[in-house]
Amino acid sequence: MFKRIDHIEIVTEQMERTVEFYVGILGFTMGSRERVPRSGMGVPMDIVYLELNGTMIELIRYDGATPAPAPKDEQLGYRMMALEVEDMTKATEYLKAKGVEVTWGPTTAQKFARAEIRDCNGFRIELRQWFR
Repeated sequence: MFKRIDHIEIVTEQMERTVEFYVGILGFTMGSRERVPRSGMGVPMDIVYLELNGTMIELIRYDGATPAPAPKDEQLGYRMMALEVEDMTKATEYLKAKGVEVTWGPTTAQKFARAEIRDCNGFRIELRQWFR
């Protein structure tokens, strides 16, 4: 019945900067771009689809969108997305060279290594290397 996660939506005020981060740094490829008028549903929105090895991100920009308050502590609800990496050391060194701060880790457990970064909007992204 259910097959897979089709896409993750990210709402941003900075569409071009966000596209550059995901395409230029994380290696996503650009899909389609469109402006959706949304007649009768409020303000129009710009959409950009990005793809990485079968995983899709839908970037959205609404005219007049306001940022949600940043949580101070752990809370219920969506937390972050995770990207699987082949080699944690190489991935974190690459990101640091591109000016991306590793905000947590890396740390290693028996079956995985884990670290966290933030995208250009400040949204958290987990990096995960599985030891198989």
